[in-house]
Amino acid sequence: MNNEKQLAQARMEQLRQQLNTYAQQYYVQDNPSVPDHVYDALYKELVDLEEKYPSLVTPQSITQRIGGKVLESFKKVTHDLPMLSLGDVFSKDEVTAFVTKIKEQLPNATFMCELKIDGLAISLKYENGLFIQASTRGNGVVGEDITQNVKTMPTLPLQLAQPLSIEVRGECYMPKKSFAKLNEQRQEQGLTTFANPRNAAAGSLRQLDAKVVAQRQLDYFLYNIAQFDSLNIQTQSQSLDVLDDLHFKTNHQRKLCHTAQEIIDYIDTYTQKRTQLDYDIDGIVIKVNSLAQQAQLGNTVKIPKWAIAYKFPPQEVQTVVRDITWTVGRTGVVTPTAIMDSVLLAGTMVSKASLHNGDYIEQKDIRLGDTVWLHKAGDIIPEISQVILEKRPKEAQKYVLPTHCPQCHSELVHLEGEVALRCINPMCPAQIKESLTHFASRNAMNINGLGTRIIDNMYHTLHLKDVAQLYQLTMEDLLKLDKIKEKSATNLLAAIENSKTQSLEKLLFGLGIQHVGSKAAKLIAEHFQTMSAIMKASQQEIESIPTIGPVIAQSMVVYFSNEQVQQMIDELKEAGVNMLYQTEQQVTNGDLLFKDQVVVLTGKLQHYTRQQAKTLIESLGGVVTSTITKKTTLVIVGKDAGYKLIKAQQLNIEQMDEATFQELVQKAQ
Repeated sequence: MNNEKQLAQARMEQLRQQLNTYAQQYYVQDNPSVPDHVYDALYKELVDLEEKYPSLVTPQSITQRIGGKVLESFKKVTHDLPMLSLGDVFSKDEVTAFVTKIKEQLPNATFMCELKIDGLAISLKYENGLFIQASTRGNGVVGEDITQNVKTMPTLPLQLAQPLSIEVRGECYMPKKSFAKLNEQRQEQGLTTFANPRNAAAGSLRQLDAKVVAQRQLDYFLYNIAQFDSLNIQTQSQSLDVLDDLHFKTNHQRKLCHTAQEIIDYIDTYTQKRTQLDYDIDGIVIKVNSLAQQAQLGNTVKIPKWAIAYKFPPQEVQTVVRDITWTVGRTGVVTPTAIMDSVLLAGTMVSKASLHNGDYIEQKDIRLGDTVWLHKAGDIIPEISQVILEKRPKEAQKYVLPTHCPQCHSELVHLEGEVALRCINPMCPAQIKESLTHFASRNAMNINGLGTRIIDNMYHTLHLKDVAQLYQLTMEDLLKLDKIKEKSATNLLAAIENSKTQSLEKLLFGLGIQHVGSKAAKLIAEHFQTMSAIMKASQQEIESIPTIGPVIAQSMVVYFSNEQVQQMIDELKEAGVNMLYQTEQQVTNGDLLFKDQVVVLTGKLQHYTRQQAKTLIESLGGVVTSTITKKTTLVIVGKDAGYKLIKAQQLNIEQMDEATFQELVQKAQ
């Protein structure tokens, strides 16, 4: 591999790590740390690099995913058709290039232009004209059930004029007036205000109490009929007209365009008008109008080829950099943050901006006391675009990068092929705490209730040094922690115990091996089946797995050659943590309890998370679906079950309570 390719690979790994962090903050935490245009620019840079070096594309890259991750607070819904996101463009030249490319293949193509509502994508299902379900996009394949919350919108029809069974999709948003009123109320109550209407809408839809949602005055616009066979629809414009006829809300500021110039004129019009609208928009969506032509053009894994989203350019303001602070992540990467004079930017007060790495600081020559242009990437993430040199103080000195870790004071290193500074001390407090947090996270061992505050408490009080020690904790240990009472300690011990049943790929991902994401962990676990086989594998054997490259393989071999790691794995085994891939567990179960069963889970389970129950059923031969159909053979009923239980009773489908399910599963294992 030549030097240019090595540098590209290092940059791609860095971009993937950054984008995954930002996606987590945006989609899961509803607390984005960077604006859209920062995220968009990084994403575009990664796409460009992957197109240039296709051999370096990894299955865990965010470009290979449809979207973000699913919250555990709501029941999961598997979409019948994936909810794809759109490819973004940022200039009129890119819009023209998109139209030209389409016209070369389809000369008679026309384009429907629609406002890009700044909210949260939703899907609505109707059976025989009755509203039965609403869900979020989630990760594009599995979303969250928000039926009760969506029902609170007075503009949503709960019964259609025609007895249609359809799925429609659109955007839930918070009107500007509702947003202002909500923040005023929260300020009066001493609560944190929302950053923007989009965050407010997302946070409202995730409220467990529908009464609270009703007070937030959410609204929606629909833009798509996902299933339309019986409606004889030929174009996107017809789809919108049909939605109007069915008394749904659509946005009427749309226009059918025939040329690139007409589209650009439309963009110019709403670039000027956007501040006058009653709702936020962050761009323009451009779609090929003919549905037949859409089908002909097709989709990639993540985005349709027949549509793009033009994103408005960001707003910029001036501020002054007063300090640069450095934080340590779980892999030892030390990341700088600019501390600035607080300024109002795109509706929020901003005083911090990520500087990404030392090279970024040096490339932009950012110095303490500098006046800089600040914008929000993607309207969310604060980012310094450039230094205003004519305003630089005469005494401003070139910023000197740190040489020692801000936490443990060990010497920092700049590894070959990386742009980041890194602390390589395995006993660094910041790294240990970040590693424990990652291990307990939902996509890893999913230890419910073990968050950053408790982990920090455990580190300082109980002197935890690695993840194996989590499984040695006792009630006496936990009661030593600040603000932990007996009930909380009992729940936490139960969550730790439950995590022992996680499949091998969850453990492998949870170990936090450098370069090994969740998808790579699953591929490796599926290939080798046991932890022992993985630990014995050579670099060549790991590289033989399709899409696993030398960087991941070498990282795995180096990690498991460490004696401390080997000892930690032995301690995890002794504690009873599962070391087998799920399919091997299925084989050892012999007669599979749920073989040929199609199972639906409903209500709140007391002893399992929804994902744990799903994993157990699948390991015992069953198939878990989100909706009840004639193919459903069993419904497992938790507390406060609703519509699905009623439907199961109407269809005479067998029902099983959670206690019976737990007893049968324990016997089967």
